[in-house]
Order: sequence, then C-alpha cells, then structure tokens
Amino acid sequence: MAGRLEGKVAFITGAARGQGRSHALRLAEEGADIIAVDIAAPVETIQMYPPATEDDLAETVRQVEALDRRIVATQADVRDPAALRSAVDDGVAQLGTLDIVLANAGVFEIFPALELSDEAWREMIDINLTGVWNTCKVSLPHLVENGGGAMVLTSSTAGLKGTPNTIHYTAAKHGVVGIMRTLANEFAPHSIRVNTVHPTGVDTVMIQNEKTRGLFLGGAENPTREQAAEAFEATNALPVPWVESRDISNAILFLVSDEARYITGVALPVDAGYTIK
Repeated sequence: MAGRLEGKVAFITGAARGQGRSHALRLAEEGADIIAVDIAAPVETIQMYPPATEDDLAETVRQVEALDRRIVATQADVRDPAALRSAVDDGVAQLGTLDIVLANAGVFEIFPALELSDEAWREMIDINLTGVWNTCKVSLPHLVENGGGAMVLTSSTAGLKGTPNTIHYTAAKHGVVGIMRTLANEFAPHSIRVNTVHPTGVDTVMIQNEKTRGLFLGGAENPTREQAAEAFEATNALPVPWVESRDISNAILFLVSDEARYITGVALPVDAGYTIK
C-alpha cells in the first residue's frame, strides 16, 4: 500500500537530531525522499545543551536509508542563504522535485531580559527568524515551478504567548507566524500552502538539560528528569510533562498531506493545552 507522501520530496532543516530527524523519518515512512540540512556544529551563544554533530546528521541519513528512501544531506547554516540554496538545488537535482518544506531548524536559550547580550539577541533572531525566511526564500521558486506544495514552519508556544526569560526566542517565534501568514496569502495563487506548528516542551535535549530543568524548578542545581517532570506538567493542561518529537511529526504529516489540502495560514498548537492555561 502506497504511503501518503509516495513520490514526494521534502526539504527539512535542523534534520540531524530531535524533531528534525523525527520529521525526516515520519515523512520517509510515508514514502517521501528527503533533502536534509543541519549546521551540525556549535552556535556561539547557545550554551545550555550540546550542539548537533556531523555524526548526528549521518545517523539521520542511515535511518532514512534503512526505510528504503533516498536522502541528500548537507551540512549548512540557515543563516547562510547561499549555502541553503546550494543544498536545496543539489537535492532537487538529485531527487527530481520539491513538494514539502519544513523550516524546523532553531535554537533555544534562557536569559532574563536585562541580562541578554546584544550578541545573543542577534544570533537568536538570525537563526530562528531570518533562518526560517532564508529556508522559505530558497525553496519557494522550486514549489512554484512544481505547481504547488506545502510548507510548515516550526514556531513554538512562545510564538503564541509571552514566555518569561526568553524574550529573544519569543520574539523570533512570533515573527515566524508573521512569515507564515504573509506567505500563505502571497503564494496561495500558486497552490502553495503555508502553516505553523507550535509545540509545548518536546522531549529532546533542548529542554532535557540542567539549565532548563533548573529554571522550571526555581533555580535548583543538577535537577533530574524525574524531578523536572512535575514542574513541566504544571504548564500543560493535559497531565503530561512534555510531548514526543513524533507527536509534532504526526501533526506535520497531516498538514503536508492531501488530507489538509485546503488548510493554509493556520497556527496549529501541538501543546497538550499549554496555550489555553
């Protein structure tokens, strides 16, 4: 039985691990071939958690190929539009088309607003906002040429409500919604749909680190995963501390599939009720 994305090609940024790898695998399970990009290197102002590596990106390649799908993977920085354009152009040349774009790459860091350095502000905006635009900019010509397609931009619950101690992250994630709504209108005549997803905490290294856990526990030192779970759960309406990457991947799969063929311009929370509290 053919998958829902049989014959489709998806371009995914931040694909080395976490949500990005999950998205690549979920779409590949449904028949898509993958163009994968990740910086796979340190980001100077992000010190909360270790960076993705070249080995991580290679593991994504291995797992996609184990599903008998093709994948073209490139180490590239979303802040570099020339590198992104080269990666997507090369992927399209090898795989034949482009149907789906997931602007997933992003970073997270915690700072009280008045302790935030100018450099940390700029780097967050450059990656989490400008990097999303760069991803869209290099992909849209391919989607137009293809006669349509679907884009999903990864925002956050912080793109829908204010989150203390993350002003740079929150500003960027709100901006992603603006990019989505504008492109959804501008490219609807080309049959290109554009939506955002807004996860609550996802069980990846981005929240599973001592600094983030400590913030949720009022500054506790070296808190364990189990100790943090109760505090995380208090932020969600449903009785869960966090969601899994696959939960976000399943929502994205729906949005890029023909089942959502008339859904565009939507900010979809996948947040266990975080934004209704």
